[in-house]
Amino acid sequence: MNIQSGTISTWNEEKGFGFISPQLGGRDIFAHITDYSKRHHSPFKGLEVHYFISTDQKGRKCAVEVRPLKRHKKSSREFKQKIFSSFSFIIVACMLFLLYISRLIPLIVVGIYAIMSVITFLMYAKDMSAAGRGAWRTPENTLHMLSLFGGWPGALVAQSFLRHKSKKLSFIMTYWITVVFNCGTLYWLITPKGSLWLKSVIRNINLG
Repeated sequence: MNIQSGTISTWNEEKGFGFISPQLGGRDIFAHITDYSKRHHSPFKGLEVHYFISTDQKGRKCAVEVRPLKRHKKSSREFKQKIFSSFSFIIVACMLFLLYISRLIPLIVVGIYAIMSVITFLMYAKDMSAAGRGAWRTPENTLHMLSLFGGWPGALVAQSFLRHKSKKLSFIMTYWITVVFNCGTLYWLITPKGSLWLKSVIRNINLG
């Protein structure tokens, strides 16, 4: 493959894809965020880039290994976001473990957080891929419900590492609301009343 040069003619930050106008002319080439250099800032309209031409699963031309022509190195902000999400994930995992060994929550609660976080991360990745292929998208309400029911640590990691759903202000605000509600529910579950309710629910499930 020969390296090509061009300029990003359009870019949809929310959906994670856009088009590149070749320097030598011709039809614009589709580009997806997953094929863009992870060592650089997010692309934008007017950015000059190098790329290689390939084809997607449907045989359509697309740009791969896209990287800026000039300096456009990733700032420390995105690096800090990754550090924050990773640190937060570890803190939550340690907190749940301490609550479990202190017998404040049963193992099933720890398992729910773990499973929901994995599912949520995968749903973010699936939605990001669908955005690039123009396929059916996962509704934002679904992603928020997953966060609300314990998947928010996985969502936080997905937002920073996949760079998906990390710039839309309304989505981010709703996401943090789900985090607050979820943490509030967890706190209630370790109170005497919440603990009795949870034990009752688990007992009924076992009897059923």
